Amino acid sequence: MLDQPEKTPLQQRKLEVQTPVRFDAGRNARAKIGFVLLPNDQLVEEDMVRMAPPGVGVYFSRARMPHEISTATLAQLTGSLAETAGRILPDDRLDVVCLACTSGTVAVGELRVCEELNRGAPNARATSLMGSVTRALETLQVRRIAVGTPYAHELTDTVVGYLQDEAGFEITAYAGLGLDYDRDMVRVTPDYLLEFAASLDTPEAEALLISCSALRSLEIVEALEEKIGKPVVVSNQAMMWNCLRLAGIEDSLPGYGALFRHF
Repeated sequence: MLDQPEKTPLQQRKLEVQTPVRFDAGRNARAKIGFVLLPNDQLVEEDMVRMAPPGVGVYFSRARMPHEISTATLAQLTGSLAETAGRILPDDRLDVVCLACTSGTVAVGELRVCEELNRGAPNARATSLMGSVTRALETLQVRRIAVGTPYAHELTDTVVGYLQDEAGFEITAYAGLGLDYDRDMVRVTPDYLLEFAASLDTPEAEALLISCSALRSLEIVEALEEKIGKPVVVSNQAMMWNCLRLAGIEDSLPGYGALFRHF
């Protein structure tokens, strides 16, 4: 057997870097947006990544709460919002942090949601999905709206009551699909959503809102606007629009309705 050559000790093979490390602003230099999700959310991550313009990073963490969606379970979000927000890029700066749940904002309260998010991410601008929806409707300059939700009847009444009593919109018609779980909401077909939402339109309505981040409503915004001839706001569209605008990003994104085309 031939003798094996003696190996150089590992430390003697270590090289010294000869040039200083060069840095730039990173892949997501324009803005970093964090989203606090429900544990069972299946759509927000995909929808936000799909809509994010070049140079905008989107980051996610999931709050603790029971799986069933009800007013009582959603109110339990409060205790985990700060901790969850604090887990999103803890060693870097977020520009915006958002609770990605319409009904959760209603259950906890917009002001409390933003306070808790800012406890976890103190340098970010805090917002919520319901806050985003409200701002979107106000920006479209509409007051009379028709509303569709996937929720069970009690939660639908709570959300619609908030829109009327707290946000000041006039509700011309509304309906919910009676669903309790995200696993069912995410399987509602886009063509059914289109039919359901269009059936809620009334002559008095100036716009139509489809509430809930768990519906595939992003896929029907343009078709629904064309069908009813009015602006359409859906949860995930409004959330990304608001977060981008809060971060100073004014990009117009094609395919997501009048909100992104004109504002």
